[in-house]
Amino acid sequence: MKKILAILLTAFLALSIVPAMAEDYTIGALLSDTSNTFFVTMADAIKAKGDELGVKTIILDGANDSAKDVTNMEDLISAKVDIVLYNPVDSDAAAAVVEMAAKAGIPVISIDRSVNGAEVISHIASDNVYGGRIATELILEKRGGEGAIAEIQGMAGASAANERHQGFDEAIAAAGDKVTVVSSQIGDWDTTKAMGIMENILMANPEVKGVFCANDNMAIGAVQACQQNGRADVIIVGFDAEQVALDAIEEGTMLATVQQQPALMGELGVENAIAYLKGETIEASIGAPVALVTK
Repeated sequence: MKKILAILLTAFLALSIVPAMAEDYTIGALLSDTSNTFFVTMADAIKAKGDELGVKTIILDGANDSAKDVTNMEDLISAKVDIVLYNPVDSDAAAAVVEMAAKAGIPVISIDRSVNGAEVISHIASDNVYGGRIATELILEKRGGEGAIAEIQGMAGASAANERHQGFDEAIAAAGDKVTVVSSQIGDWDTTKAMGIMENILMANPEVKGVFCANDNMAIGAVQACQQNGRADVIIVGFDAEQVALDAIEEGTMLATVQQQPALMGELGVENAIAYLKGETIEASIGAPVALVTK
């Protein structure tokens, strides 16, 4: 009888220490562009944290196409996921995608980029306004608070792009009349497009002394344009702290980048998704810190 009781007690204890696995949750993740290393890092973190906590994850790529977000959400609904982590291609178009999930009874947590016009249970993101502001302030500081500078923005409609542009504008406004913005154009997060934009800026405004790029891919495009035009004097600051940018900072072709933590955002997404599914209260806004990275 003692042996039987011991076996039963052991079995009970074993069952009681696997809470996440016993729930058998499935977390869907819609990421805007998994050809971008930033979102590759986020996707890897989501999968790793899901594996660690014993939940299934389904990660789909939006390929920078807001129409793809719609079909991806349809696929997640068909897969009967319990919750969705959503990094939208376009923050405005994302409202219809979230409403699809709501009709299917699936809660959504937005991550990195917000959703305009529809309610999510939580938003996890870096402070992009602050990041854009400190990046621009660094350029202005190195240029003595005066002169001509430019900006290459991210994708139109993406909340992260809008917020980084807001930070840029705030820094420019605070600098006063001694600073002139000679160009502010949309580069769609793309290296090649940003390179072309920067070449045009250099030709039209040879007095330009600095440029803030809303991500590192575009900053590298700006670096390439400056190198081809013999303009090592132009200060270039990016955003994301991708390895290619860190290498450029070491080489001296970029001044700085703003470090985000895509892995941390992915991990926070999974942890808070599980907490919500277990009936716990989660914060409506969850921040991941950012900081300047220089040589």
